Amino acid sequence: MGSFFFSAFLTFFACFVIVPIVLFAFTRLVPMVVVHERQCLVFELFGKVIGKLDEPGLHFLPLRLGVPNAWLVGFLGRCHVVDMRMDQQYLRSLPVNSEEGAPMGIGVWYEMYISDPEAFLFRNTDPRGSLDSNVRNATVRCLSNLHLADMMENRHQMSRTVRAEVSAHSSEWGYRLGSVYIRKVHFRDRTMMRQIEEKVVNRLRQVTAAITQDGANQVSLIRGSADRQAAVEFARAAAIRPQVVGEALRQISQDPEVAQALFEVLETEKILQGQGVLTLIPSGGRQDLMVALAAAAVPPVAPTARETRVPSAPAEPHPRAGTGQA
Repeated sequence: MGSFFFSAFLTFFACFVIVPIVLFAFTRLVPMVVVHERQCLVFELFGKVIGKLDEPGLHFLPLRLGVPNAWLVGFLGRCHVVDMRMDQQYLRSLPVNSEEGAPMGIGVWYEMYISDPEAFLFRNTDPRGSLDSNVRNATVRCLSNLHLADMMENRHQMSRTVRAEVSAHSSEWGYRLGSVYIRKVHFRDRTMMRQIEEKVVNRLRQVTAAITQDGANQVSLIRGSADRQAAVEFARAAAIRPQVVGEALRQISQDPEVAQALFEVLETEKILQGQGVLTLIPSGGRQDLMVALAAAAVPPVAPTARETRVPSAPAEPHPRAGTGQA
């Protein structure tokens, strides 16, 4: 059990203490560096640049920097690590004025990368800030006093103009400007924006009304043409209807039984569809029915005051026929 703990302690001490010390001593005695992709190492000794490495891989410094400098740079010099990868920056709402005097804001997006590590390190204390200021000044200087329509439409041409203006100055500081793109052009005055919105809304309403009116006119034309064609067809049908009906009746009248049955059906149908009142009179009672109808048609006479006070005498019976009474 004791040998196990002793082996574990010895392994831990060898891996975390002895190995780093040996590697540190080895790198100091045998100077080697590893350069990664898109990376540059600039070696400075006594205020002077004695070499730079920008090729990826493992490099043996005595072969690159010389025999004395390879050991001295590790103790008395400095090694600057420069990132050579592509970088991007976006500048928001740079203030410019159009030729018409409208205050505009322009958003510029651009790419840059380090092309000269020595100039990047020693010629400018803040090359990134200088490039940023250069892009801002070039944008304001080159894009001011342009027509408002050109600002809103020709963004590619404005991008090329800014890139051509900035590239010459950026190379002096070790930066190389990549793509430049005018990403956004907008109005900075809120009042002007509201006025433009109102004008656009009114224009859209006018266009919508014009389109609606044109559609209504087209519908009216189509409907009028359709009504005219329908009227022509209806008139033609009304003109040929007697001929068609007459021809059909002529064919039906060739068979008397069919013609009689057809006319009876038509007469019955007309009677059923009519609004008249049908009165059925029984056979043999026509005179009695006429008397009853006449009696029902005569209104009753209201009795007078005298008739109501004097009782009426009993009526005498009518002499019967054949009795012989006077």
